[in-house]
Amino acid sequence: MAATKTVYQFQQAYNSTVPRHGVLTLFGYGIQVRVDRGHLFVQDGIGAERKRFRFARVGHRLKRLVVIGADGMISLAALRWLADQHAAFIMLERDGKVLAVTGPVRTSDARLRRAQALAQQSGAALEIGKELIRAKLNGQEFLVRNKLQNSTMADAIARFRERLFAADSLESRSHVKTCNGFRSTGARSARASPR
Repeated sequence: MAATKTVYQFQQAYNSTVPRHGVLTLFGYGIQVRVDRGHLFVQDGIGAERKRFRFARVGHRLKRLVVIGADGMISLAALRWLADQHAAFIMLERDGKVLAVTGPVRTSDARLRRAQALAQQSGAALEIGKELIRAKLNGQEFLVRNKLQNSTMADAIARFRERLFAADSLESRSHVKTCNGFRSTGARSARASPR
């Protein structure tokens, strides 16, 4: 006895994997985002060039659904599906203007909020700030040295980074002097120098 087909199955081409960073971007005309049999069904494209995707509730790896354009529809059930899966929905105009954003709502951790409020008094704010600035200056030094091939400016950034970490408070005047010294080294020259 042959088995009968009880539940309609989409073709394998409809079953999509989201890129590893978890963002799916939709564009075109007649965009559709809806729920069909518990799965998120997505369709986009222009004219006959349509793409269709189907995501199950488990194993989809979808973190953000970005829609570019305002021609189409998203159902309330689809918004609920995204919220249940802790995925964000972003709708952008074709020029990049934000039209709508929804995102996962997390419970507020009182311990984290208290630690953030007390960070200034405990000195943690200064350490966190120094670490963030160090990472940014490391990246800038790498970019200037390797991509722009301007070792003079890269050395100036390295000196700036070293002097900045001598600051013992956010109000310390040593970092202001360092900023002024950095400006006088010709920070604009990196922009003007030919490749």
